[in-house]
Amino acid sequence: MESSKILLITGVSSGFGRALAQEALAAGHKVVGTVRSAEAKREFESLSAKAAFARVLDVTDFDAIDGVVEEIEASVGPVDVLVNNAGYGHEGVMEESPLAEMRKQFDVNVFGAVAMMKAVLPFMRARRRGHILNITSMGGYITMPGITYYCGSKFALEGISEALGKEVEAFGVAVTAVAPGSFRTDWAGRSMRRTPRSIPDYDTIFDPVRKAREEKSGKQLGDPRKAARAMLAAIAAEYPPAHLLLGSDALGLVRDKLSMLEVEIRAWESVTVSTDG
Repeated sequence: MESSKILLITGVSSGFGRALAQEALAAGHKVVGTVRSAEAKREFESLSAKAAFARVLDVTDFDAIDGVVEEIEASVGPVDVLVNNAGYGHEGVMEESPLAEMRKQFDVNVFGAVAMMKAVLPFMRARRRGHILNITSMGGYITMPGITYYCGSKFALEGISEALGKEVEAFGVAVTAVAPGSFRTDWAGRSMRRTPRSIPDYDTIFDPVRKAREEKSGKQLGDPRKAARAMLAAIAAEYPPAHLLLGSDALGLVRDKLSMLEVEIRAWESVTVSTDG
């Protein structure tokens, strides 16, 4: 086994966060997980008396994050790996969805992740080592109708991850954006926030997408434990990737998107270069 690390994972009560925590503990790492309640704290810490630690923290409580990370550094030890996993999916047609829902989506999926990164970076930079994994989504590359705010938040986190990686590479800190496809998590079930439908014009484009998602929920191809092992492989790598897709569906859909983008770029190339000079 490679050397034991301390992982700080946000949102360890379910989904990828829970799967990664369990696999990391099984591999001999220590895990500090953020949870939303004292009960969830007790439940998580029961996974391992010596290696599972929990802290009650809402990633949108921006003023609390620095203090929690400082306390973890002081009492548990140096955070080697931050995994920004806390997040949720908002479902709703953009015209129907209030701006307040967009703010909530970005507060958790983008601002919460950035606040966590800003809290760990001074420590990682001082030590000249560290790794940040941001769980994005294939929805940070491809889009579909009815999850506009979600895709926007994941596109944002992809861009922030890539740019940050260039800023901190010289300090021995790596940043990996992990983009899963469809996995058997709660994302499309109880974790999803849905804006009520109100404009019939959108029924023909939205309804089939929602129906397909509901039918697939719980039967997705992706196994969260295998995703966790893939993330541990990235963490163990000497040169971790800046982008890591998870799942054959993500691979196919992202490749299709890139090839369609290339076709469109070529079609408009003469217009594109006509603006020079």
